[in-house]
Amino acid sequence: MKALIFDEPNKPIVTQVQTPGITDNEVLIQSRRVGICHSDYELLAGQYIIPISYPVVPGHEWVGEVVEVGKNVDGLKPGDRVVGECVINTPERIHHFGFSMDGADREFFAARPEWLHKLPDAVDDAKGALIEPFTCGYYAVMRHGGVCAADTVVVSGGGTIGLVSAAAAIGMGARVIVVDPVPLRREIAMKLGADGTIDPTDGDPIEAVQQMTKGGADLVVECAGHPASLANVFDYARDDGNVSMVGINIGQKFPVELGKIQIKNLNVRGCIGSPGVWPAAIRFLERTGLDLSPIQTHSYNIDDAMTALELGKSPDKAVKVTLEIS
Repeated sequence: MKALIFDEPNKPIVTQVQTPGITDNEVLIQSRRVGICHSDYELLAGQYIIPISYPVVPGHEWVGEVVEVGKNVDGLKPGDRVVGECVINTPERIHHFGFSMDGADREFFAARPEWLHKLPDAVDDAKGALIEPFTCGYYAVMRHGGVCAADTVVVSGGGTIGLVSAAAAIGMGARVIVVDPVPLRREIAMKLGADGTIDPTDGDPIEAVQQMTKGGADLVVECAGHPASLANVFDYARDDGNVSMVGINIGQKFPVELGKIQIKNLNVRGCIGSPGVWPAAIRFLERTGLDLSPIQTHSYNIDDAMTALELGKSPDKAVKVTLEIS
């Protein structure tokens, strides 16, 4: 079978590997679509947040079909479409699927049922490949109990996580404003149903947010992890507002007025991953019918994975690049 492998740092290859078997406690998945994530580039560069052994098969944003079921497995059958969580428990240890253990960028792989969630018919494969990042955005909004049509949400950073965070808030009925310097991302935000966008390089973004929100957002979701974004989030929020910190920034130090958390009586929460929200997020997508397709800007066959990886490095040209595996 074909697989995309990061053979060593900065050396991706597509090659033939042996099709895996399964134990009595596993299922065999035929991978269908896999999204390329920013963290895949960190993995490729040898800079992922935990130690990694190479070679490794990437791919943690995936949708697939069950094709074989171990005799001890209940609740799954051949033909079920499934998605899977990224941080998983194996009999040996906690793993990051597609990082510390081989992921979904291959035609077939074995999985344990406790990692998996079945997809309803209303959630197609394209949307299924966005479930993993969507759960992160959904979690960021739900960290403060969710939002409604009475609320205004500002999302700072319009990459994939920022856009799915915006989509989650839009699906809950909130008014959403996305702050990002990249025109393509602002355009996609509007297609998703955002009320407006702000280019932070064109004037003062704090002033623009204050004007558009008439005093600040009920919820600010920081999704960039960039110092310029992180320094502004407390100014984007209204007094007594909520802030969800999603963007990753490890090891950097930069000036920020932390006193605004106290003086504005802000409720600030960190968000890592999407623990416990997968079933609810899938039901949310099923029932709202949210169209996430504008986020998926490009799709390539696994044979063209090198082209896909190169394109995904250009935020002005692509947001979510997806590999079609089978």
